[in-house]
Amino acid sequence: MKIIRGNRSFNLDEFLKKPLFAHLSTISQEGPRESPVWFYWDNKCIWIIGTPSSDSFPGRVVKNPECAIGIVDLDHTTGKVLHAGFRGRATVEPFDKEVATRLLARYLGSNEESWDPRFKGLGDSNILIRFVPETVVVRDQSFIPSI
Repeated sequence: MKIIRGNRSFNLDEFLKKPLFAHLSTISQEGPRESPVWFYWDNKCIWIIGTPSSDSFPGRVVKNPECAIGIVDLDHTTGKVLHAGFRGRATVEPFDKEVATRLLARYLGSNEESWDPRFKGLGDSNILIRFVPETVVVRDQSFIPSI
């Protein structure tokens, strides 16, 4: 993976440990589409859970694996704006309970019993998207707040 750093940068590995929203951009016949998703960074790839019965992005990935992912850590009160923009290819993979549990625990905590019922007991009706970045742009775009 080629990392392109702006004049101001930050530690990408530390950034990717945070439970932030990622925005997965895919191509459809009608043009580009964007899906906000939770993610898990592991072994130089980004994992995303999908449910083909309700999510349209897995089908788009099958038809065109070239994707982009944007992740932003913003705090408007301090002016912090950290951005990582990835370009690469994705594949639809069979559901893996271990990967899914690690992903969900980042956002919901380690006690699966206390999770929102929608996220308990996910199984083979779900899939995983495995996104392998070719390039990533890492920029600290923070500003001095006027508040």
